[in-house]
Amino acid sequence: MPYLPRALGPQEHPTPRDARGTHSSGLSFEQLRRECLQKGVLFEDPDFPATDSSLFYSERPQIPFVWKRPGEIVEDPAFILGGATRTDICQGELGDCWLLAAIASLTLNEKALARVVPQDQSFGPGYAGIFHFQFWQHSEWLDVVVDDRLPTFRDRLIFLHSADHSEFWSALLEKAYAKLNGSYEALKGGSAIEAMEDFTGGVAETFATQEAPQNFYEILEKALQRGSLVGCSIDIKNSAESEARTPFGLIKGHAYTVTGIDQVHFRGRNTELIRVRNPWGQVEWNGAWSDSSPEWRSVGPAEQQRLSHAALDDGEFWMAFSDFQAHFDKVEICNLTPDALEEDAPHKWEVTVHQGSWVRGSTAGGCRNFLDTFWTNPQIRLSLTEKDDGQEACTLLVALMQKDRRKLKRFGANVLTIGYAIYQCPGQEDHLDKDFFRYHASQARSKSFINLREVSDRFKLPPGDYILIPSTFEPHQEADFCLRIFSDKKTISRDLDGHVDINLPEPPKPTPRDQETEEEQQFRALFERVAGEDMEVTAEELEFVLNAVLSKKKGIRFEKLSLISCKNIISLMDTSGNGKLEFDEFKVFWEKLKTWTNLFLRFDADKSGTMSSYELRTALRAAGFQLSRHLLQLVVLRYADQDLQLGFDDFLNCLVRLENASRVFQALSTKNKEFIHLNINEFINLTMNI
Repeated sequence: MPYLPRALGPQEHPTPRDARGTHSSGLSFEQLRRECLQKGVLFEDPDFPATDSSLFYSERPQIPFVWKRPGEIVEDPAFILGGATRTDICQGELGDCWLLAAIASLTLNEKALARVVPQDQSFGPGYAGIFHFQFWQHSEWLDVVVDDRLPTFRDRLIFLHSADHSEFWSALLEKAYAKLNGSYEALKGGSAIEAMEDFTGGVAETFATQEAPQNFYEILEKALQRGSLVGCSIDIKNSAESEARTPFGLIKGHAYTVTGIDQVHFRGRNTELIRVRNPWGQVEWNGAWSDSSPEWRSVGPAEQQRLSHAALDDGEFWMAFSDFQAHFDKVEICNLTPDALEEDAPHKWEVTVHQGSWVRGSTAGGCRNFLDTFWTNPQIRLSLTEKDDGQEACTLLVALMQKDRRKLKRFGANVLTIGYAIYQCPGQEDHLDKDFFRYHASQARSKSFINLREVSDRFKLPPGDYILIPSTFEPHQEADFCLRIFSDKKTISRDLDGHVDINLPEPPKPTPRDQETEEEQQFRALFERVAGEDMEVTAEELEFVLNAVLSKKKGIRFEKLSLISCKNIISLMDTSGNGKLEFDEFKVFWEKLKTWTNLFLRFDADKSGTMSSYELRTALRAAGFQLSRHLLQLVVLRYADQDLQLGFDDFLNCLVRLENASRVFQALSTKNKEFIHLNINEFINLTMNI
């Protein structure tokens, strides 16, 4: 059955579900509004002030902006007039057509619109100059409050506005989205699918029209039927083509909204049509089936009315679906659920979410092209145990999103090129090392690494155990990410880097003096020379002997150990509590030192005398420490230099601090079980920050 979205009229809307408040005061929208009403004042938002800093971060306004409330612009302002519709979306002087295309698409879905634009606000009773909107961000809903001061010039809104100048919901929505991203300028340039996801929490799928499946018309029809948000655009080959007009009236590099799809009986056969809207509110397609094209003369008045055809320069137009595929290059669909568009029966998908980070020096390993560091990326274990109903495989949709890049634009951050790979590895419980990826190919991967906020793809994999590795294309690039995994059946997933496992050998018991070997007797003689008459080594004496010995060690780039480092060593080994090392304590430490030195030399892959921070994970594991990703990042930030290298003194300090923290934790948790409320991960995290 062809589908044409109906215009929305005034009606009851469901109350939005709880969303997390974001205002710096800690107060909710209702609390802030009540406070203003009690004081008899209009709300002024200190988090997004009516100043140039909220407008731009890299330039100054070229015209004198004046911030005004709607009641200062028109005599009788309204939040929504006659329902929120796509004709309420007219672009202003800001290059955010992608956002406007998404808002226009949002108006076609009643439930999604009511979620983003709560209906518990107006310029009538209870007005206090405060409004709120809700956006999805990285797997949670946020409630964003704004005051209603809007940038104007000569009493006209500068940015997004409604065709009816008395209506302000769309302008206030744009302001709230600008606040979410740091400024109005941050909204310049983007993809409609980004805002569509922020309006719905849905998952995106992108189609190249020239490579679309044969049932592409049916896919779009079902998408609109299910309330999916749909946008389209024409690619540009260079910046000079941006917003260039084609001979058919279409704009290159510009975001459009798909608002309807239908068929019309024309010249004895059914012709497939699609309706598209330009967020400018003007400039339309001038080819076949455009507003004033001769094709409409063959269509009766009733059929034209059913299709809402009108010869108005309002930015919306019909075109033949074949022309649509020929002239538009890309279609983006934001599905409210990842239900396959080819299927008739909707079903509930299982979803798991993993939040993570790529941190330079520890978990920012880049793609498989960079084998030496690729294995250090975060690794997510998946267990696919149930086949799809009537199928031999398991359906999986993986969506990888990099966080807050738009918000960080003011600090010079760009959208990174990201992607992911999936490897089959039965029974694997630990973080995979470099050798695994040297000899195994991926089972599946994202279609490409691309500089989009989110990369998503659909897969069918046989049941089994897999490791999913999200990464940037280049190594050493930092960002936070949100990984969503949708599956038809329940999927068990686990972050392989989310736990701490300490497996340290018990210190050896001292050898009775009369049973010492010749080597041990020689070592005792060395100790006696260092310790002196009291037969105990102080931190100062330990500093002297360690620096003397390590400076002569070949293959190690060594800088002088500090007195603080030696005090940390004594703190680790001192069992008597007198701040000194006795012979047996010194002997145990010396054995540790030899082991740690050999580890350092073993993992100094290029024999430079230093260790790459990316090798630290394996070296620590060999020393008995399986650290969580967060702890590893903390260690690297503390001990690695700007070139991501650790000298031996850094490596030694790191091991001493880790072992000291783990032994203290084990002692405390054994003796004072009723008082310990930190796990080993939290305790080491605390002690590493002291």
